[in-house]
Amino acid sequence: MAPHASTDPRFAHSAPEVERVPTSVYPSSGQASRAVAAEISDLIRAKAAAGEQAVLGLATGSTPQAVYEELVRLHRDEGLSFANVVTFNLDEYFPMEPGSLQSYVRFMNEYLFDHIDIPRRNINIPDGTIERDQVASYCRAYEESIEAAGGIDLQILGIGRTGHIGFNEPGSSVDSPTRLITLDKVTRMDAASDFFGEWNVPRTAITMGVGTIMSARRVILMAYGEHKAPIVRRAVEGEINTHVSASYLQNHPNARFVLDPAAAAELTRFKTPWLLGSIDRFGMAWDEPTIKRAVLWLAESLEKPILKLTDEDYNEHGLQDLVTHAGRAYEINIRVFKSVQKTITGWPGGKAGRPKFVPGKGVDAANGEDVFPKRAIVFSPHPDDDVISMGGTLIRLCDQGHDVHVAYQTSGNIAVFDDHVEMLADFVQEISRELEFGDGAAKAQQVFKDVVDFIHTKQPAEVDIDEIQAIKGLIRRTEARAGAKYSGVPAGNCHFLDLPFYETGTVKKAPIGERDIEITMDLLQKVKPHMIFAAGDLSDPHGTHRTCLAVVTTALHRLAAEAWMKDCDIWLYRGAWQEWAPHEIDMAVPLSPSEVERKRMAIFKHQSQKDRALFPGPYDTREFWQRAEARNANTAKLYDALGLPEYQAIEGFVHWTPSDADQAMVEAKPAAAVKPVGA
Repeated sequence: MAPHASTDPRFAHSAPEVERVPTSVYPSSGQASRAVAAEISDLIRAKAAAGEQAVLGLATGSTPQAVYEELVRLHRDEGLSFANVVTFNLDEYFPMEPGSLQSYVRFMNEYLFDHIDIPRRNINIPDGTIERDQVASYCRAYEESIEAAGGIDLQILGIGRTGHIGFNEPGSSVDSPTRLITLDKVTRMDAASDFFGEWNVPRTAITMGVGTIMSARRVILMAYGEHKAPIVRRAVEGEINTHVSASYLQNHPNARFVLDPAAAAELTRFKTPWLLGSIDRFGMAWDEPTIKRAVLWLAESLEKPILKLTDEDYNEHGLQDLVTHAGRAYEINIRVFKSVQKTITGWPGGKAGRPKFVPGKGVDAANGEDVFPKRAIVFSPHPDDDVISMGGTLIRLCDQGHDVHVAYQTSGNIAVFDDHVEMLADFVQEISRELEFGDGAAKAQQVFKDVVDFIHTKQPAEVDIDEIQAIKGLIRRTEARAGAKYSGVPAGNCHFLDLPFYETGTVKKAPIGERDIEITMDLLQKVKPHMIFAAGDLSDPHGTHRTCLAVVTTALHRLAAEAWMKDCDIWLYRGAWQEWAPHEIDMAVPLSPSEVERKRMAIFKHQSQKDRALFPGPYDTREFWQRAEARNANTAKLYDALGLPEYQAIEGFVHWTPSDADQAMVEAKPAAAVKPVGA
């Protein structure tokens, strides 16, 4: 894997010649959020000591959530008072009732204001309930309130996929004021999961303007996750562009980007540091992972197989130092080619009587005979991630005789359309009448009648009643069993964990709790697996994959001393949004055309997600099976282009151990400081 973030020297060295705005990268989103909270705390305390008020500009969404949780902890445990604080929020959907699930008023109350001592008169959030003809005058008054407070001392921002800050969509001018704006289609797609469908997302919003934001004395923009990496690079390293409003911050006298490693991944100092001169500048060395990454980047950039790269190719593309360090292109090429070649295995669980597969070394005869057959657990965040993300490997493990278990971490109940429940209700009512099941049937008919009545009067984005949540969970559970059975997993090896953090009935989930980790530890102790597969998908736009990964890694850290853990290999797969890059892959499992077909059929068992998923994610409107096949085929094409054997498809995995864990993956802190109201 990549170097441990806390010891990676690139975190301590910026690259001002390409980074046009100061940028700080922290080892994890949690550490970044705590650092931002500390800056806010220092400002509040300094202002209080001077007898002044601190004026904060605040943002909403998952990015600043951890900052607010830390501020609440500082208030509760360390006496931080907000009595001298005045706040102005960036934006609010319009129209929007303050009590609605998606209201930013509700968000701020649940995550911050209800838990601190800020005077209510000091809280300012755009009003989504005013009459349309009063919006313009209201926005002018909002600007005047900021000026009357003395201006914003510190403005907190996130960044949208279009590069917007606040709701300043592409085309917003640098001097734009607070105003009503029509939301971009991409922004509405990104918000679709919060509203249970894009069709429920308001088309307009009230937002502070770019000019309002630029007038703040200090600005901190936070971005976490791989899905933010491309737009972060455009905002930090690209030219100022009216289509990327965050790029205006390059001209702010005191603005800073605060990132986690995933959001920083496309910055030059992380992706291709050799283009900035000698990597010694960053305290780096030409170790094996860096050499592999550089050579594969060169091969892909030049569209050449590894073994055809020349000394001139290295010298002309910023890799002179590598040739000086490692020798001629010929030796480097063979070294990296063999490294990639050794990742390929058709036996992910090993063979009877054969040596163990070792990441980076392939089948190493010096390791003695491997355990066979193996017990394996596949952790699936949602009920279909197992077959979507590693269905071919799952099928192959079963076919090759291993004892495979699948742990479905969440119910996935919110991702079922209401009409699917109605169809089931109609079926139950019809069959109970047809077969005359008696009293039980009458009770079932009444339950489903109540369910249908609720659906017919349900308001947009309204939380389902308990009965509907249970039915939707059962729909996904039966689909998961069918998909696993088709893949070869025995029915008794399907484990439905229903982790409590997920079961809120809304897209917004509760913090990880101790019970989530205990449930996971109990299953691990029961199975004592030789292999564990977990979703390492940090680009998941909904956050469930990241949370489920944190639960698994926290459980594994606690179990690290167990005897069975010493011989347990832990592999991370990717979900529906992104695949591991070739330089990251430690194990590549090739799939034949027939295995690709079998994987597709296993995905088809998830009928409630077929044709159109309720929450497909904002980046790709194709069905999940189409994404999976295209992603696996593309990985195979990349291997082929590098000069490796040509396969129909490849599923990639990264090896992980508790000792070299990425901080972002072990971030779980049970019993978090803030439990959102109503969660």
